[in-house]
Amino acid sequence: MVTRAERNSTDPDLGVLAGRLLFAVQRELFTSLAELGFDDLKYRHGAVLAYLDADGVRPSELSRLSHQHKQNIGTLIDELEALGYVERRPDPSDRRAKLVFPTARGLAQMRAADLILAAMQRRHAQIVGREDYERFKRIFFQVTENQRGYATQLPDE
Repeated sequence: MVTRAERNSTDPDLGVLAGRLLFAVQRELFTSLAELGFDDLKYRHGAVLAYLDADGVRPSELSRLSHQHKQNIGTLIDELEALGYVERRPDPSDRRAKLVFPTARGLAQMRAADLILAAMQRRHAQIVGREDYERFKRIFFQVTENQRGYATQLPDE
């Protein structure tokens, strides 16, 4: 009988593959960011940083985009604000609402992360070929969006 560990070493399921990719990308990204002076960031901060925009974004939108609970996003914004990466400002279109903006440090981190991730993607495209890599990303995006759509139909935890 084949064990789960054996099966996942030769024929991993979607969850194992997605997890392996996520953990490997996070490790390379955050290790590279730390080498550039952003050593106070944690993997969990990626739920906000990945969707942060120079023009500001509402916390509710960060929650929607990252598929994280609003309370979790609020905690992450608090942490990133204390670290000097973001600041909250009133939303000019609705003074009751707040927008989250990157600070100068946040913008520098965003530029660095974009360069690191672009280099990762170039490396993979060189290994498997540009067309195959682009096709992989399109298919992976479709599978991810399909799964996210299904997950939104499930009851909250």
